[in-house]
Amino acid sequence: MIFCTRAYARVGLMGNPSDGYFGKTLSATVTDFRAEVTLWESPEITIVPHPIHDPLSFSSLEEVARRVRQEGYYGGIRLLYATCKKFYEFCTARGVELPKRNFTVRYDTTIPRQIGLGGSSAIITATIRALMQFYELQEGEHYHKPEIPNLILSVETEELDIAAGLQDRVVQWYGGLVFMDFSEEYMLTRGYGEYEPLDPRLLPPLFLAYQTSGKESGRVHRNIRYRFEQGDPEVRGAMREFAQYAVEAREALLRGDHETFGVLMNRNFDLRRKLYGDKALGERNLEMIEIARRLGFPSKFSGSGDAIVGMYRCPEDLGILQAAYESRGYHFRPLSVEVPNRDDAGS
Repeated sequence: MIFCTRAYARVGLMGNPSDGYFGKTLSATVTDFRAEVTLWESPEITIVPHPIHDPLSFSSLEEVARRVRQEGYYGGIRLLYATCKKFYEFCTARGVELPKRNFTVRYDTTIPRQIGLGGSSAIITATIRALMQFYELQEGEHYHKPEIPNLILSVETEELDIAAGLQDRVVQWYGGLVFMDFSEEYMLTRGYGEYEPLDPRLLPPLFLAYQTSGKESGRVHRNIRYRFEQGDPEVRGAMREFAQYAVEAREALLRGDHETFGVLMNRNFDLRRKLYGDKALGERNLEMIEIARRLGFPSKFSGSGDAIVGMYRCPEDLGILQAAYESRGYHFRPLSVEVPNRDDAGS
């Protein structure tokens, strides 16, 4: 039997980056980009490198340099290695005896790299799904659903030393639109937050604009992490404010108030700009926000930069937005939010 699983790109709609700081966020998965994993039984465990993201041979030094500029130094195969290790340790720690079966696994992804869309966590999430199906693990019997985002996060933070928060992993595991409460009380007493799936149809129409010269998101957050851990009142106050925006955004969606939702999107970005500073955010990132605002559309970073998510009102708006972004060399597209089957969203 061949197991094919997937996880979609993530856009942070409100509250980020407070997810790593006992905050609250509202995020959604979008079907426009996805990671896919294919796994089947084989005599030995084999992890197949991706022909584009994990190249092992090149036509010239020029080709080496070009690939590094486009793809970075780290492909996806390290994610599969690390996921297999953490999955085995997760099962062993819980006394789950896995069948003596081996497999071959490969991945593919259409998620643009390092622009804050959860590309790495999507590959890990899809791999965890495939391994659970292959080894016939059942929710309730072998694991509890809210625990799995912690497993996904541990692959990056513990194995690969990538600074990351739970937001991506939660929404990609649950799918669709999710409100996440990472309050200190929850995180310190049980190790995971309170996760509330919402109806994705509550959202206004959304668009994405992005550039392709991304960076590893962990680098963006290191100074803020240090200041938070040192008790910096500005950082701690900002994280509480981000979290409150998520609470208010959830309430606005539930009552159908898209105008307030848009106001909160702008406030979320303004606070981020104040906290991080223009130099850290980057000139091109700021320009993407300014294009939307100049045209009257709310917007904010979808993650840690190099992509923004915004809301529009009607299909006629898309032509105006697309022309404005593409004239400046950015990619643009309307977004389709995943509407998962809540009975099996984590499987």
